[in-house]
Amino acid sequence: MSHDENNQEQVMLPPPSLKAQKGRGAVSNMQGRYELNTREAYDDGWEREEEEAKPWKTQVTEEICRSILSRNASPDIPFSVSLNPYRGCEHGCIYCFARPTHSYLGLSPGMEFESKIFAKVNAPEMLRKELAKPGYEPESIALGVNTDAYQPCERQLKLTRRVLEVLHECQHPVGLITKSSLIERDIDLLAPMAAKRQAGVAITLTTLDPAIARTLEPRAAAPARRLRTIRTLTDAGIPVAVSIAPIIPFITEPDIERILEAVKEAGAVSAHYTVLRLPWEVAPLFKEWLQAHFPERAQRVMNRVREMRGGKDYVSNFDTRMKGEGVWAELIRQRVKIASERLGLTGHGSRFLGMDASQFTRPLVVPPLGARAQAAAEAGQMDLF
Repeated sequence: MSHDENNQEQVMLPPPSLKAQKGRGAVSNMQGRYELNTREAYDDGWEREEEEAKPWKTQVTEEICRSILSRNASPDIPFSVSLNPYRGCEHGCIYCFARPTHSYLGLSPGMEFESKIFAKVNAPEMLRKELAKPGYEPESIALGVNTDAYQPCERQLKLTRRVLEVLHECQHPVGLITKSSLIERDIDLLAPMAAKRQAGVAITLTTLDPAIARTLEPRAAAPARRLRTIRTLTDAGIPVAVSIAPIIPFITEPDIERILEAVKEAGAVSAHYTVLRLPWEVAPLFKEWLQAHFPERAQRVMNRVREMRGGKDYVSNFDTRMKGEGVWAELIRQRVKIASERLGLTGHGSRFLGMDASQFTRPLVVPPLGARAQAAAEAGQMDLF
């Protein structure tokens, strides 16, 4: 299935010295690290200066997955089981640590990551089968961690909604993390689960500046809209934590205290943070973004990032990758700690902790009857198949 037009005729974007595309985070469509041949756009003087690259159309492709739950043993991640209904993310956050995963598909972690989305259309059925296994042991599932489970195509596909319906039916604990106000649609499922300590939400809020957000996270909800979502979820009885992620020196870092004050006023119960991470292709993509949007401070930003990473763009050690190291990393830690304690943002919130899995009931392997079969059964007529 393809939404919008096919973009087969789209070509590699011009060098990042030119303007970025409106509504897209990446400035280029750089190739992934597994490609054998490397291509680079080059201006030979024949292109007209006023001619701009064609806008990239979003494609959503159906994918049949063979498994749906991912497990990890990372000591710095507060969950061990996750579920992602989508690969790629139209929100287009330039800092997204999941961008390099598109390289496994032979696609670019740049523009293609945010314009070529893969929807795991059998995710609810695969989850049902997984939960029905005799040896399955329930523990909190983190939903939408790699890519946002409430990105724009979810409005039509409703995969996240159907996954939540399975978890609601089975009384299985779930934690969600999102930048989208679309999560408000599912309050009817999340509120009763939260009342039984089976659901919580984390809202990511990187900046309060709408101008920065438009380039940093171009298709995610605006900061003010996310604050309203925190209030709406809180008023419905759903505990909300806030993830200030990532903190980018000289871009979003000056607003740490203001963000914490705003989310406290909106009703959040806890907050946590990570500093900017630049694994694999994220590093060159982020540097392109800096040159396109903040050329006057690009060098300062990268110098500070390297100070927190032992002189490198990124270090993947478990003990430092989320928070960094050194004087500046410690300063950020202290600022978040002091402000959080002052505001009372110290609860566990929805960080996938303290949820109740004791009421879990295994589902039927066979999905519930469809509307047509249900109507036939109510009329006393058996279905042939």
